[in-house]
Amino acid sequence: MRGYLIHQYLIALGSNVRHPAIGSPPKVLAAALDRLADEGIEVLAASPVMHSAPVGPSMRQYANGAAIIATSSDPEGLLETLKSVEREFGRRARGQRWRARVLDLDIILWTGGCFHSDSLIIPHPAMQERDFVLAPAAAISPDWRDPITRLSIKQLHGRLTRPRAAPR
Repeated sequence: MRGYLIHQYLIALGSNVRHPAIGSPPKVLAAALDRLADEGIEVLAASPVMHSAPVGPSMRQYANGAAIIATSSDPEGLLETLKSVEREFGRRARGQRWRARVLDLDIILWTGGCFHSDSLIIPHPAMQERDFVLAPAAAISPDWRDPITRLSIKQLHGRLTRPRAAPR
């Protein structure tokens, strides 16, 4: 990658379907990071796997993680690579939203700040509402800041998970 501008990205990983050749969802996440490395993407840090309840109609618990990666790809190029890896792992492009899936890879943040196109928005528009994104991200990048709110991942996670008084 010498001579190219290198970008760092925070990506979220999720799986709640066993892969026939790879195994359980936590193994799928590890294999996905290996596959990204095969694509020339450097994995700088990876969170421990955390488990979460499903969002939407899926009944299966998710294995979730986060990774900081480095690549010379721009956001659209990285998105294309992530979608290609999802397809290799058996993800279908059509069907019900939030259904069970072998692999889900999302770009959450990048060192370039904000990005918006027809197919991608960075920072990820729902990250502030998702403990299954913020908890793994806080484990590896607590000080990375949302370019819109200027709050750190640790602060966003704290706001999401802090106890609230019961309504009267």
